[in-house]
Amino acid sequence: MVFIFKKHINKNNIKNVRTHFPIFKSQPNLVYLDSAATNQRPQSIVAAQSHFELYENANIHRGVYDLSNKSSQKFEKSRSIIAAFLGSENSETVAFTQGTTAAINIVARSYLEPRLKSGDNIVTTVMEHHANFIPWQMLCKKYGIELRVVPIDQNGDLDMMQLKEFIDHHTQLVAVTHISNTLGTINPIADIIAIAHAKEVPVLIDAAQSISHFDISIEHLDYDFLVFSGHKMFGPFGIGILQVAEKHIQQMLPLHYGGGMIKQVTIENTQFRDFPYNLDAGTPNISGVIGISAAAVFIDALGKKNMRQHLEELTYYALDVLAQIPELTIVGTPKKQAGIISFNAKNIHPHDVASFLNKDGIALRAGMHCTQPLLAQMGLQATARISFSVYNTKEEIDLLALSLRELIKFWS
Repeated sequence: MVFIFKKHINKNNIKNVRTHFPIFKSQPNLVYLDSAATNQRPQSIVAAQSHFELYENANIHRGVYDLSNKSSQKFEKSRSIIAAFLGSENSETVAFTQGTTAAINIVARSYLEPRLKSGDNIVTTVMEHHANFIPWQMLCKKYGIELRVVPIDQNGDLDMMQLKEFIDHHTQLVAVTHISNTLGTINPIADIIAIAHAKEVPVLIDAAQSISHFDISIEHLDYDFLVFSGHKMFGPFGIGILQVAEKHIQQMLPLHYGGGMIKQVTIENTQFRDFPYNLDAGTPNISGVIGISAAAVFIDALGKKNMRQHLEELTYYALDVLAQIPELTIVGTPKKQAGIISFNAKNIHPHDVASFLNKDGIALRAGMHCTQPLLAQMGLQATARISFSVYNTKEEIDLLALSLRELIKFWS
């Protein structure tokens, strides 16, 4: 039996939420502050995958026997669950990928590349994860077109005036993250989409850092492409989602060839299925698909609004606590920030910060966070980064502060 937590989050039941994550039972002293890299896994999601693997395992769309039919039904039901999770009744807008990176590259090669011509440009931002930067950079180099990179201001917010100037009638795509994985900046994606659409430019939203706690709906936001990963929404590694607006579906070309994505094959020619099935060459990650749909159910049971409020409380509590340590510098002070904080300690490399805190059971990330252009603009080589999820508490932030004070005392 797969159990899904059905209570909303409030200040009094965070400990109850933590009980759904076995790692905190096996490692009760773990202070996990690296959820921007990956979330911990609830029992229900692991159980959903395990149940399929142990008791329902069969390849999809490959047989007429009961086990295969049931597997196929669960696979397509998962697609419908994800579509509903994203505010769509049309499950055929949803494709399964290997993750956010794969989904972005699919848009780059399947949709955008065939449309590019001399004089075009692509607009992205300096705060993007490399996964949402390099594919556009490579296309621009290949076709000799311009990559326009929107900078940030001194606070870590996007320069919206520059973004408006960059987008013109030669822009073929705007690719932007919803939340910066380094600064935690919440970008005004509704405004960005409106600006781009006013000039008939499609928009890709990287929702890897926001999908678990922001209400994201294609009906309300009207984005063209949405990408995210399972493992950053409590689901498994190796599975991601690409949602494509209906108006672009016919323009999504197949990238890989093989079984599962064809209508008919003759010696002379092959006819392909339409999107999203034309991306399904070979046997897909069936248990991963079941896992990511279970993650969507888990998130809906928790309530995104409650999760978002919890992360906001933790973020601003942490900012207040860290501000009381004079040797620390907070990197970026954006107007709106969600669950991610970067900082540096005076005269101490971020890797040394992370190593020292590790001895106290505190897990955080140190380095460039796959955002080298961003750090270059800010004049930094690296930062220490903490990031929160539903299972974190204010008490853990207090432990972080205590360990940081010990670090500074040790280093002085």
